[in-house]
Amino acid sequence: MNYLAKVRSKYILKQIFDNLKPKLLLSLINYNKNFQKKLEIKIEDFKKLSFITEIELILAENIYGNFVKIRKGKESHFKIYFDNSKEPIKREKIYKKDKVKKIKIVINNQYNSYYGLFRDCICIEKITFTKFNKNDIIGMSYMFHGCSSLKKLNISKFNTDKVANMNHMFFGCSKLEEINLSKFNTRKVKDMSYMFCGCNSLRELDLSNFNTENVDNMNRMFYRCNSLQELDLSNFNTDKVKNMECMFMGCSSLKELNVSNFNTNKVNNMYCMFCECSSLKELDLSNFNTDNVELMRNMFDNCISLKKLDISNFKTNKVRDMTQMFKNLKSVRIICSEEFKMRIQNSYDWLFK
Repeated sequence: MNYLAKVRSKYILKQIFDNLKPKLLLSLINYNKNFQKKLEIKIEDFKKLSFITEIELILAENIYGNFVKIRKGKESHFKIYFDNSKEPIKREKIYKKDKVKKIKIVINNQYNSYYGLFRDCICIEKITFTKFNKNDIIGMSYMFHGCSSLKKLNISKFNTDKVANMNHMFFGCSKLEEINLSKFNTRKVKDMSYMFCGCNSLRELDLSNFNTENVDNMNRMFYRCNSLQELDLSNFNTDKVKNMECMFMGCSSLKELNVSNFNTNKVNNMYCMFCECSSLKELDLSNFNTDNVELMRNMFDNCISLKKLDISNFKTNKVRDMTQMFKNLKSVRIICSEEFKMRIQNSYDWLFK
């Protein structure tokens, strides 16, 4: 400690800090309250090591349920305060008798995954992250899963540079009308399955900054987003995607969907991919490669607004199941290859009913 107290060069000091684990550094600071002052350091010099995250929540009234789920074994990595209380509470449930309007959560630096942070927290109407200095978060799957009362969500300060998993992230957020994801860095994300599944109040979703070059799973990504009226995926890179099962199923308000840029070379599952997209008037699949697809069951089921469906480039050598692929498409003109016609010969009932 004496040696460190004599250090004056910020360059040398930075080297020392870089070689110290955050937990050890915070221990040193806690041990000597004058540590920062003696080293003549401004708070900015600690900024990248200050991993405390503050979260404020507004609760729906008269509701019983969870309000935070984050755990690592038996050890807690957060402190929770009711309203402006100075004393932290030691539970993760809210009761009707509590009559709490606001909760503040402070998470310490030891946690590097927000898996299931608010999972099934049915009592939260608003979540605001007032600080977010953590830059080592690697997982955000199930983070807001089942937050069925959530109406407002401020995650504009999130650092997602290292996040690899966002599956089920907003699953079941049925009252959320908008999500600002403009600052999300998704370059390292591999799994986006179920990401917006059940967000049936979302009217718009701007994903223009999403980098999906490493994503291999988009299963049910927009499943039952039945209020979405437009969805621009022109920047999506699907080179590594293997699963597109039910990807747009139930997006019944989408009138157009441009997937002409999709690379489906590695996709093996297209089960129910466009099922119940009942407002789609056209669908350009001319760029689809189906060489490796095994499942096409109910793929266009109930796409009743389509006038024409051109799948002349589809290859079905590996397809095991095409049951009800065109269910309820009795008035749609389907253009297909001779190979496809030969395969489905005498299978009208099987494909269309």
